[in-house]
Amino acid sequence: MSERELTITELGHRGDGVARTENGPVYVEGALPGEIVRARVENGRALDAVVESPSPERIAPVCRHYEACGGCTMQHLADKPYLEWKRGLVVNALRDRGIEFPVADTVAATEGGRRRAVLTASRAGGQTLLGYHQKASHRLVDISECPVLDPAIVRALPGLKSLAAEVLPKKGELRLTVLNTTAGLDVAVDKADKGYDRKIPALSQKSVELDLARLSVNGEVILEIRPPMLDMGGVGLVAAPGGFTQATLAAEEALSRLVLAGVGKAKTVADLYSGAGTFALRLARRANVHAVEGDAAAMAAFDKALRKPQGLKKVTFERRDLSRRPLVRDELDSFEAVVFDPPRAGAQAQVEQLALSKVRTIVAVSCNPATCARDLKVLIDGGYALQSVTPVDQFRFSPHIEVVAVLNRE
Repeated sequence: MSERELTITELGHRGDGVARTENGPVYVEGALPGEIVRARVENGRALDAVVESPSPERIAPVCRHYEACGGCTMQHLADKPYLEWKRGLVVNALRDRGIEFPVADTVAATEGGRRRAVLTASRAGGQTLLGYHQKASHRLVDISECPVLDPAIVRALPGLKSLAAEVLPKKGELRLTVLNTTAGLDVAVDKADKGYDRKIPALSQKSVELDLARLSVNGEVILEIRPPMLDMGGVGLVAAPGGFTQATLAAEEALSRLVLAGVGKAKTVADLYSGAGTFALRLARRANVHAVEGDAAAMAAFDKALRKPQGLKKVTFERRDLSRRPLVRDELDSFEAVVFDPPRAGAQAQVEQLALSKVRTIVAVSCNPATCARDLKVLIDGGYALQSVTPVDQFRFSPHIEVVAVLNRE
């Protein structure tokens, strides 16, 4: 297979450089628009690519693990074109659904680093590895630094590796979900060895040495030194072990500002796919809120937060799988505004009901531009008009982007 020269014209949605050829697009990992690379081509992908003419927008990666680790893909692109590429992901997703609308500049929301990390641990040659998988591989990269993480998590990496070694299964991997809370690190270990109960004394000792707020193993709380609190806009909430939270505090605040601005002066709001109340607890400062969520642990954390006087307006909630049993038109019509923040698969069943409703304002929050665009098209076809679309970047150096879209019924 002979080498050929390729000119990169654009970035793909995963961050690969794209060269347009007579045989179709060729994807070149790590290449940037305007660059000329020499590579072998197989099945539409470049192999052993060498950049012969680098772009002026190319910068040096900031992490020693960049070449091996699959956690980041875009450390080699300067900030301004990087944020514009993120915006372009949203523009293209909308365009694919026939939606032409001015998308706002990307909000950079990575300050302080990710407060939530999902790490993997495994054995290799008698040693414990802790880190992330190599891109498109089962190989685990043992990390000693990570520029996208909260420094408190980075400092704890050696201790977390030692803790993981205590409960590693003989075969396979285990997962550590680490969350930096106002009380310290909350660590939830999943897929630990079934006999972990024999290691509880050692685990407790290591938790004290690491000054963890809480340690959970396979869903069981082993030790809670301090309640791992999160501040939800002035409302204290104890996160469920390993539960979902926004990855960075900066993104949570940016998304919340956009949601609150989108809802405006509505006095009755439904928060669908509410999680533990990221938006609901903030909205309840000025509106009556009904929160709906399918996850029992998230609902329990939300319920516990509401039991303390918080100066909120009326808040109700229910556990409900909205993908199987969405709120129907008659249930929705009692709300002036609806906020929804579904998983990556989107909220197709729910938006079909929203499109039939009389709800005045809808705020859609999404971590997947493709399914977001699909859901927005359903709402637009149902008579809603887009008012704003804003990308929010909380996963720095990655192809992931959050979107907040506001719609009003025409």
